[in-house]
Amino acid sequence: MSAILDLPPSAPERRADGHRIRTLFLAIIAFSALVAVLVSTHLYGRYGIDANFATRLLGPSWIHPAGTDQLGRDMFARTLHGLALSFWVGLIASSLSVIIAILLALVATTCGRLADEAVSFLVDAAMGLPHFVLLILISFSLGGGTTAVIIAVAVTHWPRLTRILRAELLQLREAEFVRASRQFGKSWFYIGRHHFLPHLVPQLLVGLVLLFPHAILHEAGLTFIGFGLEPSKPAIGVLLSDSMRYLTAGKWWLGLFPGLALLMVVLCFDAIGNGLRLLTDPRQEQT
Repeated sequence: MSAILDLPPSAPERRADGHRIRTLFLAIIAFSALVAVLVSTHLYGRYGIDANFATRLLGPSWIHPAGTDQLGRDMFARTLHGLALSFWVGLIASSLSVIIAILLALVATTCGRLADEAVSFLVDAAMGLPHFVLLILISFSLGGGTTAVIIAVAVTHWPRLTRILRAELLQLREAEFVRASRQFGKSWFYIGRHHFLPHLVPQLLVGLVLLFPHAILHEAGLTFIGFGLEPSKPAIGVLLSDSMRYLTAGKWWLGLFPGLALLMVVLCFDAIGNGLRLLTDPRQEQT
């Protein structure tokens, strides 16, 4: 018996442990970066926002690691301000998308066949439309700005997650404990609240993390083409848009550092989401 208990872990178990360690490491990096960005924006205050024409268009140096822009504002501080703004916009928009997705999935699986067909039609219609064009139309119709971007991103990022949650709920409906609850006279609302929602927490968490980088990228894209956040705010899309007028003059740092910061944030959260998906899916852990 002791010899059996002392057997070394199998290859799938070692791979699963490696996924857990890598995911934990990336999660710690992402959380530390988020905290550092949010804290630094408070420490910087108005630095990087107020103009200083005495230091305009300076290249990277020890005093200004990412150079300065056309108004003499420190690009490193402005990039941190832009990341903090993108974090909040992405978090609010992705959270709203997750809420929309779970509500529609619950309606589709607990309110009868007609509701299921209506939700399926909405999902197919939303996925069939050009995604970025729909974002532009919604943001433009709402007049642009932070609120318009959040609404546009939130109401266009729920279809895929809704389809996944609906499929998961359809499987849960056939579970023995759900059938037992129905036989005891419990309503679908009771079952959805006490049985369905606890089982969907891993999917909701993974969906939130995976929607987060998409929300940030689309917010930056909308702002870059002029349909997003206000030009007065130090958003990443605003920084990249302003840099386009000076790149041909050799001011490469104006677009390089904001672009790299945005890329690192998106890749980090995308890796965390993929790792969480592996951890919460037992079938993939054993492959």
